Amino acid sequence: MITKQLIERIFSAANILRWNDHIRPFDFFEIDKQAHKMIIAYIIAKFDEEENKKIDWLKLIEGGIFEFFHRTMLTDLKPEVYHEIMSKKKKELNKWVLENLSEDISKIGPEFSKRFEQYLFDEEYAKYEKRILAASHEFSTRWEFGVIYPLNQMLYGIHRTKETVENCVSKYQDFAGVKNLVMNKKYYGFLDLCGQLRFQQRWAQSFRQPKTTVLGHMFIVAIFAYLYSLDMKVCEKRCYNNFFSSLFHDLPEILTKDIISPVKSSVEGLEDIIKEFEKKQVEGRILPLLPETWHFEMKYFIEHEFTNRIVENNEIKFVDTIEEKYNKNEFNAADGELVEVCDKLSAYVEASLALRYGIHSDMLNKSKMKLYNKFANLQIANLTFKDVFDYFKEEN
Repeated sequence: MITKQLIERIFSAANILRWNDHIRPFDFFEIDKQAHKMIIAYIIAKFDEEENKKIDWLKLIEGGIFEFFHRTMLTDLKPEVYHEIMSKKKKELNKWVLENLSEDISKIGPEFSKRFEQYLFDEEYAKYEKRILAASHEFSTRWEFGVIYPLNQMLYGIHRTKETVENCVSKYQDFAGVKNLVMNKKYYGFLDLCGQLRFQQRWAQSFRQPKTTVLGHMFIVAIFAYLYSLDMKVCEKRCYNNFFSSLFHDLPEILTKDIISPVKSSVEGLEDIIKEFEKKQVEGRILPLLPETWHFEMKYFIEHEFTNRIVENNEIKFVDTIEEKYNKNEFNAADGELVEVCDKLSAYVEASLALRYGIHSDMLNKSKMKLYNKFANLQIANLTFKDVFDYFKEEN
């Protein structure tokens, strides 16, 4: 279902630099921007729901994925150039993007392919969700600019850039979520914490290329989990949970850093101690940054993230498999087992690409072999994963 070429395109965004004509304290990559954008979209949409606005969450999720694919094709353009040509040649440019991605997108399924085309060419399709994503895009850009601005104040034109960035965000002040992020330091603190996951590179003890961060990794896992959820034909709420559980699954690492698996498994009971510490930190430092009405859902996303679970009679229940009777929105099911496979698939591809680029590392080779042996032959419902693991088996 997911082609090798599409996986490589997803990971290519971890090589695409942003703000590369400015002084940067660290490298900004497109994959991280898109991950941060989807977290902000979640925040804005949740505040909208509290005002009884109707959000089509699957259109919002798919819109984020569609725009990400679109950006991977065109992101080397400077923003003002991009907006200029999109204002004059949007249809032709979208047609070119569709033609170049059609082979890979069609393999996901005809309905998904049809929705991608509709998203690009039908101005009324997902119109409200597109606007949420546009606001999220601008707010993520604003956060990035806030990091680089102090180092670039001497550059010609930087104050004009600052004015443009602020004006772009102000266009969306009618969203309650945007107002809250601008005016409430607590809510902005959550967005800021998530953004700080850009600073944490994965595989801390091994040099790699591309240098994926924790934030970018979470978005890659979320894309995989969503596409596989479509293949499993799960209900809407289960799709939602699988995507956002993946998008937030490593959020506690902003408080603990990325503790590599060999360390976690080196001492019996150590992983349980780390989990308990993460739980306390989440409850004490992350949840207070969000409205109390969101706490249950956020904990549902990030606690026991690799365990299949449902909600029945207002209680979370852990299950070995999510039976068909639970594949209904009312059971709020989440496929933790699927999220884990997608997490490990992402790590497997990270190691494989680094080896392809000529980085010789015993750690990468051993980790890759271990991941393949443990996860390639798994089956979840109607899903098998060997083919996608085999795409990169020979990379060494």
